[in-house]
Amino acid sequence: MSAERASGTVSAAAKRWTLVACILGSGIVFLDGTVVNVALPAIARDLDSGLAAQQWIVEAYMLTLGSLILIGGSLGDLLGRRRVFAAGVGGFGACSLLCAAAPTTETLIVARGLQGVAGALLVPSTLALIMDTFPEHERGAAIGSWTAWTGIATVIGPLGGGLLLEAVSWRWIFAVNALPVALCLLLLRHAPEGHRERGTPIDWVGAALCALGLAGPVYALTEQPQRGWGDPLVAGPLVAGVVLLACFLWWERRTPTPMLRLEMFRARNFSVGNLATFALYGGLNIATLFLVLFLQQVGGWSPIAAGAAMLPTTLLMFVLSKRFGALADRHGPRRFMGYGPLVAGAGLLLLLRVDATPDYLTEVLPGIVLFGLGLSITVAPLTAAVLGAAGVEHAGVASGVNNAVARVAGLIAIAAAGAAIAAVASARLDDALAGRDLSPAAQRAVDRARDLRLTDSAPGTPAAERPAVDAALTDASVDAFHVGVGIAGGLALLGGVISLLGIQDPRRRAEVPCESCPGGAIVGASTEAGHDPAESLGRSPRIPSEELA
Repeated sequence: MSAERASGTVSAAAKRWTLVACILGSGIVFLDGTVVNVALPAIARDLDSGLAAQQWIVEAYMLTLGSLILIGGSLGDLLGRRRVFAAGVGGFGACSLLCAAAPTTETLIVARGLQGVAGALLVPSTLALIMDTFPEHERGAAIGSWTAWTGIATVIGPLGGGLLLEAVSWRWIFAVNALPVALCLLLLRHAPEGHRERGTPIDWVGAALCALGLAGPVYALTEQPQRGWGDPLVAGPLVAGVVLLACFLWWERRTPTPMLRLEMFRARNFSVGNLATFALYGGLNIATLFLVLFLQQVGGWSPIAAGAAMLPTTLLMFVLSKRFGALADRHGPRRFMGYGPLVAGAGLLLLLRVDATPDYLTEVLPGIVLFGLGLSITVAPLTAAVLGAAGVEHAGVASGVNNAVARVAGLIAIAAAGAAIAAVASARLDDALAGRDLSPAAQRAVDRARDLRLTDSAPGTPAAERPAVDAALTDASVDAFHVGVGIAGGLALLGGVISLLGIQDPRRRAEVPCESCPGGAIVGASTEAGHDPAESLGRSPRIPSEELA
């Protein structure tokens, strides 16, 4: 079913309320990924939770969400996007109430894991519903609105959570989800059921291989900063996950009803768009994490001030994302996906001017503004291009793939950049303190800096040692931060180059017949040319699975 046929009978009011429902649903998922961080100390006091348990309160959610999101997108394609979205929203609300009522840490961890399962059903179905509801020429603007509002949710999460903690209890940061969940379910009655692959059986083998294959690397990369690469609990799941993902791809190439149709990757904008996503979101995660840490640990900023440093990025995306999404609808995504990351990368490289006493207006803000402008130019066109290349029929699983790529990119980039930053900090400290016989207190501060726990010299450091140790720690911290933002900026620039070289605008692609497509279909031709992009990918009755072997 083409985009026009999917949305031709949808009224303007139904489009508006469906978009609001999608924003509310995905917004609570993104919000709950950040809001719990501010509540961990209160949870630990109330439930007598140790450090490991506190980490699992966060990681249980991220693990199930990251490992099951591809399956959630596939189920939406098979069973109906509105149905799966409603199940995800309802399940998320129920699990939120379970979190709020949790009598023990163990119950809270289980409930958080179940929240992630519901979120994995919910998030890819939101974008697929937008694809079903809006015709092609309106999708970029709709996705831009979705991007803007969900970005706001990630910012207000810690702020709203802090207010609830002060006013009532940590339990209310979960219980309050009942309000948007109820409103979302009410608004869903306006949404079209959308595409559904009726009669297609669920690929249970592929689903199991995919879930376990993604869970291994997600767990390993989450635990690596605390345990190190040599720990069996890191290396084992990582290797097992890679093997299972290879088995997943082998199975998907051979089963007649695959969960992930590998022919989607024949669509150039889909494969190139996901490569660009990997580079851009890798840089984004490095920059946001290490900037906030640097401003607190080295600059001496408060957590609220450090978090607010990124606020211009969110505000720019809120104001501009819809506009650039609409422009990409008219002019094609290539220039926005190409130039946007270049602007974002330039902004990150401007942060190389930041020193140990960062001035926000002159050193931090210019880079943050450019970074936010670049993201505003890029994100909505990128998402629309990836989903559009897959076609309406496969929008759910395409959204799942793109979300999984973005999440795994962040984990891999942070792990790799963290190793590089730690190596630079360690080498800088060795050079600065060579030949010195440090006191135990000073040595503890140096060892903490090697693990990127950056502080001034420890209490008890002899006064004679303190100036040299403090100077070495400061210089090592600044150099390490510069390496981090340099890597982040380089990844963003790489995302732009990938898009400029690989992404094709629909009208240009409409001139190039696809020899491998059924009936000489036009790859990525817009629906204005009378062509459904999904047909470029080939549906399984038209492209037998043996062609993929």
